[in-house]
Amino acid sequence: MDYETRLDPQIAAAMAKAQGGAKLAEIDLDALRESHRSEYPEPDPDVDHLDELIHGPHTGDGVFVRVHRPKRQRTGRPCLLWIHGGGYVLHGFEKDQDRIDRWVQAHDCVVVSPEYRLAPEHPFPAALDDCFDAYGWVLDHADELGVDRSRVTVGGMSAGGGLAASLAARVRDTGTSPFAHQMLIYPMLDDRADPYPSRSTPCRRWSPDDNAFGWSAYLGEAAVAGALPDYAVPARMTDLVDLPSAFIGVGTCDIFRDESIGYALRLLAAGVEVELHVYPGAPHGFLRVAPDAGVSTQFESAITAFFRRALG
Repeated sequence: MDYETRLDPQIAAAMAKAQGGAKLAEIDLDALRESHRSEYPEPDPDVDHLDELIHGPHTGDGVFVRVHRPKRQRTGRPCLLWIHGGGYVLHGFEKDQDRIDRWVQAHDCVVVSPEYRLAPEHPFPAALDDCFDAYGWVLDHADELGVDRSRVTVGGMSAGGGLAASLAARVRDTGTSPFAHQMLIYPMLDDRADPYPSRSTPCRRWSPDDNAFGWSAYLGEAAVAGALPDYAVPARMTDLVDLPSAFIGVGTCDIFRDESIGYALRLLAAGVEVELHVYPGAPHGFLRVAPDAGVSTQFESAITAFFRRALG
């Protein structure tokens, strides 16, 4: 059965209306980034937003974070550190602000999202350094943010999910106070193509060529040398013991299907609690491309249920 036939009919109809893009390797990244910024959703006026330039041991000139929180201030709220997607080369913290603002109001939580540095201008470990320092900033400023340090979840979509997975291991290994849960939504976890039949999926939203470009940009000279440093590729990490419990969701038509399921199984084998959701006929990015499709609403319901348990 070919790719188009396997797609959920509602998602296929939505994708047919969407404009296909050229290969990332053939596009002016600066121009593409700028065009995306013009399409980002507006922040919700019923949610407070604070942009803060933070400085940590690894961020150099600093990294901006956007804090989303309810208008009514109080202490002891749960917190989500949300890491945006974009294949390590695209987007910024405004990309998901409509979704974040809904979460803030629905779950009475604080969400902090870092504007991490993008590849290829800033290859590994720049993005992970920025996320690590952003997490440290949340812990250091929990009182003024009104956050309960013991109720922090880290999550992200696509490359953001990959960074969240890497961050979980780095936090564990550095002795930093651990976060409670990781939420990985169709995460980008592995630079290798050979082990995964799903990697040949010809999805217009994120093609095999785009994936290869994103990883090459992110890994930089390390990929050429063949000696990848720790935390660069989550699926290559060998020690998954004592990582935070994980929520993982992916579609059967996603280029990241096999690596997401494989990572979930490896976490389970290491004794980590995992909630895995696999959605039939769903390609990469389906929550954005077809938000009203039945399979998308099922996934949103699962995310909501996870938040109720994780954030309390």
